[in-house]
Amino acid sequence: FFHDPKPFSIYKMAMKEYKMSDVEKHSTEEDCWVTIGTADKGGPFVYDVTKYLDEHPGGAEVLLDVAGQDATDQFEDIGHSSDARKELAKYKIGKLYLDPEEVKRLAAEKEARELAAKNAGGMGPIVAVLVVAAAVAYYFLVMQQ
Repeated sequence: FFHDPKPFSIYKMAMKEYKMSDVEKHSTEEDCWVTIGTADKGGPFVYDVTKYLDEHPGGAEVLLDVAGQDATDQFEDIGHSSDARKELAKYKIGKLYLDPEEVKRLAAEKEARELAAKNAGGMGPIVAVLVVAAAVAYYFLVMQQ
């Protein structure tokens, strides 16, 4: 008698797909969706986090800031624990459908964000040096009087 090592695998229902335009409509405290994940990890996935707003350790505002948007970068930058990832899985309602045009648009947006962050980050050390130099110059001017 043959035993299937993956019981019920043929009975699994397909995950509902949403377009980003669908997700963008859910951007309020009463109706809050986000997308998290990347294509290389099987995603991105759509999450309805409305009922989790009051329970989020960082506060509801953190989720509301990314409501109706892709929150992958913010989620990954925090370094969420495996427990947090398990909690997130409870709110998964589907997968984000990315048509070819949307893939291009999202890639362009991500590239623009990365370029802006890279260019903005380059000024930080220069500004810090200028502030220190100004403080030292001020100190010496005050000491000479």
